[in-house]
Amino acid sequence: MKKTKLGEFEELVLLTVIALRKDAYGVEIKRELEERLNETLSVGSIQSALKRMEEKGYLTSVFGEPTQKRGGKRKRIYTATPAAHRVLSELKSIRAGLWNSMPRLVHT
Repeated sequence: MKKTKLGEFEELVLLTVIALRKDAYGVEIKRELEERLNETLSVGSIQSALKRMEEKGYLTSVFGEPTQKRGGKRKRIYTATPAAHRVLSELKSIRAGLWNSMPRLVHT
């Protein structure tokens, strides 16, 4: 029955990756989500979601160049796959259909 295999938090992380584009790495994803959700998130929760979505084929990642700002550490930069765009489109359509049916439910 369930066409998509994407939880709500994964959906938010995936949308954030797409929105951030070339800046989609762990710390920046966390900062963006915390700002939008107005709550504190753990790095581990973000990393777990990113790993799950890579395993599902919704994300790919590459290491960027090391930077002085990060003490020589490299960033793992994430990119959404075409499968991610398809699943997000499906979810958007499902949600829109449900929202569009709300007035009928309220008035019956």
